[in-house]
Amino acid sequence: MASKQQEGELAPAKKVALVLASMGAENASAIYKHLSDEDVEEISVELARMEYHSIDVVEEVLNEFYELCLTQKVVTEGGIDYARSVLEKAFGAEAADMLLNRITKQLETKSFDFVRKADYKNLLAIVQNEHPQTIALILSYARTDQASAILSELPKEKRVEVVERIANMDRASPEVVKAIEGSLEKKFATLASSDSMEVGGISYVAEIMNNVDRATEKYIFDELTARDQKLADLIKQKMFVFEDIVRLDSKDLAVAIKGSTQEVAECIFANISSRARENLQADIEYLHNVRMRDVDEAQQRIVGIIRRLEQEGTITITRGGGDEIIA
Repeated sequence: MASKQQEGELAPAKKVALVLASMGAENASAIYKHLSDEDVEEISVELARMEYHSIDVVEEVLNEFYELCLTQKVVTEGGIDYARSVLEKAFGAEAADMLLNRITKQLETKSFDFVRKADYKNLLAIVQNEHPQTIALILSYARTDQASAILSELPKEKRVEVVERIANMDRASPEVVKAIEGSLEKKFATLASSDSMEVGGISYVAEIMNNVDRATEKYIFDELTARDQKLADLIKQKMFVFEDIVRLDSKDLAVAIKGSTQEVAECIFANISSRARENLQADIEYLHNVRMRDVDEAQQRIVGIIRRLEQEGTITITRGGGDEIIA
């Protein structure tokens, strides 16, 4: 009895540390690989602080661990009814109820993990045509921001019904949860990965084009312009930005620099004569309350000059492939 009281006073992390200590370093390290960084740190601290525990306390903790492992195995392989039958025979009705309650809570926490990682638009595309009860179950496992976004875009006739069903939901059978989760995951796998990320796009293409040689860039843009002029222009706009300028002097330069970064200003100042630099700095200091629209227009005019100069072959903008800047 005393040992049970002592065991009951142990925090969960201390219990895990006791189990790992009993397994030996090799087995414990194998389990560490499946734990989060936070769990590894917390358990390692407990292992480092671990003091002497009586045999009775260690046995109590190991027995509890064994019971939980056994319960989870029969629940996941045979379902709740089968698990209850096995556990009642092994430990009695009261202990079986306690173990099942603990395990089902753990299973519920882990269910629909891929849903919580999903982009809500992908999730919406899949669930919007499901039965309101199914939608309610799925949203009850989703993050609140996902659920609210999906709910707002459901057909009006479904919104209230789904909310009502979520509100009235108490507990769902693990077998039903598992079946719906499996079906949804299969559908989702055809639409997006569980850890979706943004790939490609105009900015990404522009970054690639900024690093290819001039001949490759010209060929690609010639072909792309013939197919889709608008798309080609959008990529060029992303490629040629004001921050790429290293040498230029124009009437717009003072206004353009006024709204730019210190790094760009220093780069330009370093590549013009001292007299031109003094004049330009004086022009910038003279400017006050410049509108961002005027800054943007000045920068675009300068970018336009750069594009024309490059097309004429007067300058070469550094790319991949070893081209050098010439003027």
